[in-house]
Amino acid sequence: ETACPHPHAMQGQIRLNFTSTIQAPPPPRLDNGLVSLSGFHPAVSAWFERAFPGPTEAQALAWPAIRSGRNTLVAAPTGSGKTLTAFLSAIDALVREGLAQGLADETHVIYVSPLKALSNDIHLNLEAPLEGIREELARQGLPDVEIRTAVRTGDTPQGERAQLRKKPPHILVTTPESLYVLLGSDSGRAMLATARTMIVDEIHAVAASKRGSHLALSLERLEALCGRRLTRIGLSATQKPIDEVARFLVGGAYVAADGTADCEIIDIGYARQRDLALEVPPTPLQAVMSNDQWEQVYTRLAELVE
Repeated sequence: ETACPHPHAMQGQIRLNFTSTIQAPPPPRLDNGLVSLSGFHPAVSAWFERAFPGPTEAQALAWPAIRSGRNTLVAAPTGSGKTLTAFLSAIDALVREGLAQGLADETHVIYVSPLKALSNDIHLNLEAPLEGIREELARQGLPDVEIRTAVRTGDTPQGERAQLRKKPPHILVTTPESLYVLLGSDSGRAMLATARTMIVDEIHAVAASKRGSHLALSLERLEALCGRRLTRIGLSATQKPIDEVARFLVGGAYVAADGTADCEIIDIGYARQRDLALEVPPTPLQAVMSNDQWEQVYTRLAELVE
């Protein structure tokens, strides 16, 4: 941590600026956003460029690994675009397949989050990109690709559950508990058997709990059901030791004898600016503070809060 005098220090005040950085040494940063977007379909990259000023560091570093089919764990702070990082790679693959040969009525991507309040996050990171990319396809004179999504939780109405059985979504959003239920039913297993990619969001929130053990078992059951190696993408807040989270994500079959997980770890850490000030009343301090001095303290506190 570094400290320096604040240039606007007030009388009766000592202020220090701290920059606290908690970060694992990251791979070299890709400063050119075009490099990280070059692997996407032109309609996907065009939408992204219209919607955002450029990729975040987490996105620029994770996309090459995800596109190559590697298990990938993205550890980054809130606001770094982790969820969109995973979804955009999956959407790109579906767009390419849809343009080349059309999309079958099969579930290809399963997104699991321990949070039941998924609506806002899904709208921002899934529905909005899908709508924008369809508009971009039309703008470029390309055929439309309809990528269906669905949310399956314990609160999903029976009518919507029946619709899932008749016409599976290409991207299924669910919770660990609902994934377990689906794996135990014939119709659920039939829908899940075609999966290729598994996205586990907020993985740090469950990894060390019984709920995490339950999810780990479901992930192994899912891979056995599919009969193929699934691409596993984990999204996590910055955690230590991050290697342990990676081992949880990939499962024992993909952990070497030395404990190294077959997983690309993107750990960008975080930096936080801290403004630390020590203030004293403008009047001399006594062994016992007077009512006037306490009034000065309360007034100053009110100013700081405002």
